[in-house]
Amino acid sequence: MRASPDALLRDMFAAAIASAQPEICVPPHLPAPPKGRLIVVGAGKASAEMARVVEARWTGPLSGVVVTRYGYGAACERVEIVEAAHPTPDHMSVLGARKILAAVENLSADDLVLCLISGGGSALMCLPGEGLTLDDKTAVNRALLASGASIGEMNCLRRHISAIKGGRLAAACHPARVLTLAISDVPGDHLSDIASGPTVGDSTTCADALEIARRYGIELPLAARALLESGRGESVKSGDPRLVGNETRIVAAPRMALEAAAEAARRVGVTPVILGDRIEGEAREVARAFAGVALSARDHASPAAPPCVLLSGGETTVTLRGDGRGGRNVEFLLSLAIALDGAPSIHAMAGDTDGVDGMEDIAGAVIGPTTLARARGLGMNARDFLARNDAHAFFERLGDQVVTGPTRTNVNDFRAILVSPADPAT
Repeated sequence: MRASPDALLRDMFAAAIASAQPEICVPPHLPAPPKGRLIVVGAGKASAEMARVVEARWTGPLSGVVVTRYGYGAACERVEIVEAAHPTPDHMSVLGARKILAAVENLSADDLVLCLISGGGSALMCLPGEGLTLDDKTAVNRALLASGASIGEMNCLRRHISAIKGGRLAAACHPARVLTLAISDVPGDHLSDIASGPTVGDSTTCADALEIARRYGIELPLAARALLESGRGESVKSGDPRLVGNETRIVAAPRMALEAAAEAARRVGVTPVILGDRIEGEAREVARAFAGVALSARDHASPAAPPCVLLSGGETTVTLRGDGRGGRNVEFLLSLAIALDGAPSIHAMAGDTDGVDGMEDIAGAVIGPTTLARARGLGMNARDFLARNDAHAFFERLGDQVVTGPTRTNVNDFRAILVSPADPAT
C-alpha cells in the first residue's frame, strides 16, 4: 500500500463512481428499433447523461424529455432536458412531469417508451395528486426528509400523493410498450423505490402511506389526507393490464460500485471486505457499530487482517434534532470519528455517489486518527456539532470535505473504512 490513506480512499470512491457512469452501463441494454416511434423520458440525477448516451448511439429518430437536477444537464439535441430542484421539488419539477406526460400521449402499440430512471427522480419529477398543490407536496417532502423514515417509507408516501409515480407513468404510455433502464440508488434495488417507481406496479397501499405518516408524526395537508383516506390515491398494481409487456432492467446498482472499489483496493494490496450494499438505520448508530468492526480488524484481524478496507453502501437516515447543515454521510463520519476517539491506523471516507450529501453540493468527507485533535485545536467540540446535525460545517472548517461536482450517476452512499497495519512505535 504505497498511496496515502486519504488518496486510496478517494481512488476507491472514484472507481465506484466510474463503474456506474451511463457511458458504461447504458449501451448494453439499448433495445432494437421499434416498428413505431421511440420516445425517451426519464427523471433523476443521472437521467440527462443517460439520455445523451442513448442519443449518441441511436441511429433512428427519437424524441422525448427528461428531468434532472440543476447543474446535472447534458448536451442533447433530440431529447429536451429540464432541470429542477432536489431534494425539495419546485415549479420546474411540476413542469418537467407535465412535459413527460405530454410526450407519451396518444401512443400506439407499435411505439416504444424508453424510460431512464435514477435516484432523485421522486423530487425531480413531481406532479401533485388530485386536489394537492406543489406547496402540499413540498411540505410532505420536507417533513419526510427530517423524520428519519427509510427511503422505502418515504417513497411509499410520495407514490400515493403523486399523479405520475407508482406505475402511473407506465399506465399513461399504454398501449405502447415501456422499457425502463434504471440506475438503482436504493437498498435492495427495489424497483418501486427507484424514483418512486413511475413505471412499475406497486404493492403498497394508501393505508400503508397513512400509517407511515402516523408513525413519524407527519402532519399531512388536508388534501393529502383526503386523497389517502378516500383511496383515490391508490397506485397502479402489478396485475394491471396497462403494464403487460413492459420490462425494467437495472443497469447499475450499489453492489456493482462496491465491487469496483474492492478491485481498486486489491490492486494495491489491500484486502476488501464488503459489509453490505443495503445498510440502513440512523447514520450515527451505524457509525458506532462500524467503529467496533474496524477496531476488531485492527486488533484481532477479524473480519480481515490489515491492510484491509471495510466497504458498505445503502442509505442511512438522519432524524433532525438541531439546526445544522446535516448530510447522512458526514453525520456518519462525525459519529465514527467520535466512536474511534483517535484510534491509530484507521481512516475513513463516506460520500454520496451523486456528489450531493443532504442539501449540500458536497459529496462527503474523510477522517483519520488526528481528526478530533485538529478539531479541538480549532476550538470545535465534535459532540456539539453532532448534536445539532452540523457535520458539514465541522468538516468544512477542517478542510476535509470531498467535493466531486456533478457525477451524473447515483448508486447511493459509499462508505470505506481503511485499517492499516499498526505502527510498531505506537
